[in-house]
Amino acid sequence: MATTVPIAYQGNTSASVPDWLNKGDNAWQMISATLVGLQGIPGLMILYGGVVKKKWAVNSAFMTFYGFATVILCWVIWAYRMSFGDQLLPFWGKAGPALGQKFLLKQAALPATTHYYKNGTVETATITPFYPMASMVWFQGVFAAVAVILLAGAVLGRMNIRAWMVFVPLWLTFSYTVGAFSLWGGGFLFHWGVMDYSGGYVIHVSSGIAGFTAAYWVGPRSKRDRERFPPNNVLLMLAGAGLLWLGWAGFNGGDPYAANTDSSMAVLNTNICAATSLLVWTWLDVIFFKKPSVIGAVQGMITGLVCITPAAGLVQGWAAILMGILSGSVPWFTMMILHKRSTLLQHVDDTLGVFHTHAIAGYLGGILTGFFAEPELCSLFLPVTNSRGAVYGGSGGIQILKQIAGGAFVIAWNAVMTSIICIVVKLVIPLRMPEEELLIGDDAVHGEEAYALWGDGEKYDSSKHGFYSDDTQHQRPYSGATDAV
Repeated sequence: MATTVPIAYQGNTSASVPDWLNKGDNAWQMISATLVGLQGIPGLMILYGGVVKKKWAVNSAFMTFYGFATVILCWVIWAYRMSFGDQLLPFWGKAGPALGQKFLLKQAALPATTHYYKNGTVETATITPFYPMASMVWFQGVFAAVAVILLAGAVLGRMNIRAWMVFVPLWLTFSYTVGAFSLWGGGFLFHWGVMDYSGGYVIHVSSGIAGFTAAYWVGPRSKRDRERFPPNNVLLMLAGAGLLWLGWAGFNGGDPYAANTDSSMAVLNTNICAATSLLVWTWLDVIFFKKPSVIGAVQGMITGLVCITPAAGLVQGWAAILMGILSGSVPWFTMMILHKRSTLLQHVDDTLGVFHTHAIAGYLGGILTGFFAEPELCSLFLPVTNSRGAVYGGSGGIQILKQIAGGAFVIAWNAVMTSIICIVVKLVIPLRMPEEELLIGDDAVHGEEAYALWGDGEKYDSSKHGFYSDDTQHQRPYSGATDAV
């Protein structure tokens, strides 16, 4: 008896695969977005959970988990349009939803510039990726979520979780969207030609400055925690760091908005700079402190990834190595030497040093982009044409000034707006946990603990979060053949 093989249902192919859709670009964009998302959860979530003191493991991980979810929802309801929609102000877009089917299924497009040079050429080209707007919304949404999670690193171990729950949507709305629109969404820095390939300013400088500012307003950890804050799980921290490193392929490789040659160059440069920076930081630790620090190596990796981000697809490989040398040494100096001598830096309790690893490294990378941006690579990156770094002569020197000014705007806006947000939240909810919660940690804040190891001030209450009855908990543990005898 003959059998027939049914043809797989493919839906309305003419509608689901329009002529303008490039399946390869769309697939790469969704993969890139997912890689970036994995940097936040589980990457930074388990990095934070491992690098902090045991009693703060759950709270630190939960702050990232909650922050990610909050940003994604706010992003599609109003924040995406504020970052990439129609202009409201030269630095801000109009709020609006990014949820409708007609909006999400149309071809993605970002605002075109109308700024022309005297010879009639356009300074920045129109960006029209060959995939749906839904891919763009998701891709940019995970970027925003990671920025919030990076900010959290500065206030771990003492910020009131309820205050954090209110802080996240406010900071996304009034701080992050301004940098995103100004540099990427058609705002005044975009038109002026400031180069930020993948978020050195939009993500890292903003989160580093905002984190440092929030840390000032929240106040320091308890004296005991500040004096002794050992990682509870170094291997878990390294697992998170590994996810962060490899996830950066989506962070920088997805920002040409296409699976093209510039994307490949960006991914390679990212890994070159990160590896160089890690090695430089490690050797500086060996030379000056006699031991290679695992935490130091992770810090060096992060500063390398951050530094190359604004330049990833705009510089050649030799420049990526030089940037790695500087990203492994300049933030090392500010963190290990300058921090200990600065009254201001000592006063502000930045738990994980995001000021150094993100604000300093991000600003350094943005300025170095002004030095090393290669003209031909700039022309491959759609938002930037007629641009070059200082080492290539011509108008390159002006580019450095643009980079410095663009970073200064992001710094100033985040310092002021984050302060305002913290002051407003403080009027309603205390920014800092009460002393009894600071003493106990996760068990007092969440009623849960990371590990079944009791001590360090924590209290266990089986009636609230135990899985076994009292009788079960006190049974003699199974010991193999001896029980059968």
